[in-house]
Amino acid sequence: MTSLRFVFLFLLTSFSALAQKDYKLWLQYSTVANASISKEYKDNLKGIVVLGNSETIKITQKELKTGFLEMLENVPEIKSELKGENNLIIGSRSNLNSEIRKELQSDFDKINDEGFLIKTISFKNKKQIIIAGKTDVAVLYGVFNFLRLMQTNKSIQNLHVADSPKTNIRILNHWDNLDRTVERGYAGFSLWNWQKLPDFIDQRYIDYARANASIGINGTVLTNVNANALILMPQYLEKVEALANVFRPYGIKVYLTARFSAPIEIGKLRTADPKDPEVINWWKNKAAEIYQRIPDFGGFLVKANSEGQPGPQNYGRDHVDGANMLADAVAPFKGIVMWRAFVYSEHDANDRAKQAYAEFQPYDGKFIENVIVQVKNGAIDFQPREPFHPLFGAMPKTPLMMEFQITQEYLGFSTHLVFLPKLFQEVLESDTYQKGKGSTVAKVIDGTLYQNKLTGIAGVSNIGNDLNWTGHPFAQANWYGFGRLAWNPYLDSETIADEWLRCTFSNDEHFIKPVKKMMIDSREAVVNYMTPLGLHHIMDTGHHYGPGPWVSDLSRPEWNPTYYHKADKNGIGFDRSKSGTNAVSQYAPEMAKVFNNLETCPEKDLLWFHHVSWDYKLKNGKTLWNGLALKYQEGVNQVAEMQKVWNKAEKYVDIERFNEVKMLLEMQQKEAKWWRDACLLYFQQFSGKELPSGVEKPTETLEYFKSLKFPFAPGNG
Repeated sequence: MTSLRFVFLFLLTSFSALAQKDYKLWLQYSTVANASISKEYKDNLKGIVVLGNSETIKITQKELKTGFLEMLENVPEIKSELKGENNLIIGSRSNLNSEIRKELQSDFDKINDEGFLIKTISFKNKKQIIIAGKTDVAVLYGVFNFLRLMQTNKSIQNLHVADSPKTNIRILNHWDNLDRTVERGYAGFSLWNWQKLPDFIDQRYIDYARANASIGINGTVLTNVNANALILMPQYLEKVEALANVFRPYGIKVYLTARFSAPIEIGKLRTADPKDPEVINWWKNKAAEIYQRIPDFGGFLVKANSEGQPGPQNYGRDHVDGANMLADAVAPFKGIVMWRAFVYSEHDANDRAKQAYAEFQPYDGKFIENVIVQVKNGAIDFQPREPFHPLFGAMPKTPLMMEFQITQEYLGFSTHLVFLPKLFQEVLESDTYQKGKGSTVAKVIDGTLYQNKLTGIAGVSNIGNDLNWTGHPFAQANWYGFGRLAWNPYLDSETIADEWLRCTFSNDEHFIKPVKKMMIDSREAVVNYMTPLGLHHIMDTGHHYGPGPWVSDLSRPEWNPTYYHKADKNGIGFDRSKSGTNAVSQYAPEMAKVFNNLETCPEKDLLWFHHVSWDYKLKNGKTLWNGLALKYQEGVNQVAEMQKVWNKAEKYVDIERFNEVKMLLEMQQKEAKWWRDACLLYFQQFSGKELPSGVEKPTETLEYFKSLKFPFAPGNG
């Protein structure tokens, strides 16, 4: 009995240790295996001098101890003053001694208040490494960056890093509801246990803040854009305050969604008209109430007059009236309003892709200075691929904020391995031509194109209470990659993948090279087996799980997949050229010309902008039908290749995470075939053509695929 108990405890302990790897995200701090690198670190880190005693500095010191203990298996001597050489000196500018401040003055001039310096200097003829910033939070960012250098086995000799975030607001949008369900959430329930707050502070809240700080995320919207006004009630604000207190030392501000009808629902007013004096006063009082509790409250995120949400248009007012009224309320406290541009109306179904531009572009220059308009990366809705949103670059007098979706609503949920930084980079690098060649979306976002002072980038969170946070071990990379690109929208996705793999799994090049390529190729694989050549929004209705190109019976035309692909005997695709809906005219003339012409339109966007004959010859000489079918097959083949790559990675990865990913890739392969077969069988009805050589024949009928129902698919409101 004793031996059995020992075995049980051993297995339980082993499982816990392995499970913890999933939980630790990219902060694994694995022991440095390379002997020469380990020796370099130990030789250059004889002591640590930590200056300051704020909560943030205490967290910074704790992080250093954790990193050194786990990576080097010892912690250098912690000193309160500078003695000897090969020290790591940590502190904000105000806490450094005057000589070091003078030494670093030109470097401090290169960074902003959130930027940091990591520099090797000679001080009193002795070599020292300085990690500094203008604020304590900046120092924390610098320490995380330094530990990342160690995690990725980079040399720390002769360092000279001066790095600042290129955007002000780097924020996660949680679509979390007060009942702990998560709209479009695929990793369990909400992190926020409202029932236990404010008295019970879950360790997860602290670990969440730590993970975000490690990648420079400085804000979080706690609640769903489909807002519940109750979050603004005192009993919930008390709970929000508790979270804000946890997050503050990590440099993270809390924001809330503001339900436009809150003055009626919880304020007992007769109206929510933004021009009504009582309504204006109610919001001013509510803002003051919030800031009394949370002095660094960030402000409001608002979804208004979209998908049934209340807004200023209910009262004959416009988006400017609504946004400016709320912005006035938070302005005395230096708060902001993020007003979403995701709008489309059932009363104008000519082309859903045109509506946000048509509704918002005329308001350029009319929003007050603490309003930023939050625009999705594409004009429809977080599709596997969309051309960049035409609003980017078209509102020079209005700060625009990017909204990416990290959670994979339209990309296979947390079942599919999809490295989204590749998608994010594609959008950010897109040239709007609004001020000539080189007017990229990234330059709109970081404010450099039009010298906007308020800048930001938001990501719809993929985080839940699953042990591994995101439902898929590789979905952690999308959270990580979002943070890195929010900090610097010009980073390359390969660099991000390389960092994440080394921090999360292994520095072994035999592992890194093939798995990094697998990650980089994964997004294109999903596009191929779901929506190749510019197809879009053909997912099954409501839950968006699996294919549903046949859906045509919903009450609003733009909710139906048939609205988007328009397949008939003559061809397939949505004609947005000048002879169609003329959506191309919303882009700068240079881009409009490219998109409008069938011959110059990029084939990746072909069916987004054109209705094309089944016999149209693609650039590779194949007909559209054959090319489309082969793209679907290519996506399936790419997932099979991903499986082969991962199966060879077994010796570099702990058994639990290896098996998790292995099983998920098997599911992804099945679902890729499902997508291919269902879509090709459906479109074949219109093309009337045989599948080309090289495309596997479906093993089920179209009627079978149409019969599949998923009433309890996760994340569906």
